[in-house]
Amino acid sequence: MTGLRRLPWDGPEGKPAFLSADDSHSLLSRLADEVEQGQLDAAQTVVRLARELLGGTRAAAPDEVRFAAIRLIECLTDTLRVAEARGASIPAQPDDTG
Repeated sequence: MTGLRRLPWDGPEGKPAFLSADDSHSLLSRLADEVEQGQLDAAQTVVRLARELLGGTRAAAPDEVRFAAIRLIECLTDTLRVAEARGASIPAQPDDTG
């Protein structure tokens, strides 16, 4: 067994969900890959739109800024979860400083 993979969604009660990493081509593993990619794509879109909103020639309304901030937090949360999951799957490198 190669370990566990952190899934890009939470389980019941908001706790992290994991999958056996033995079969990276299983249906659930492929679904997790697709969800991760969708989350990263959504984050890129939200960042682009937030830049346009905040960098535009007109002043953004407080409700628009609040909405953008909420979406950015959601996307950052998803992106951090993906980074954590992918970082855990990278083998540790030997320390070359010694």
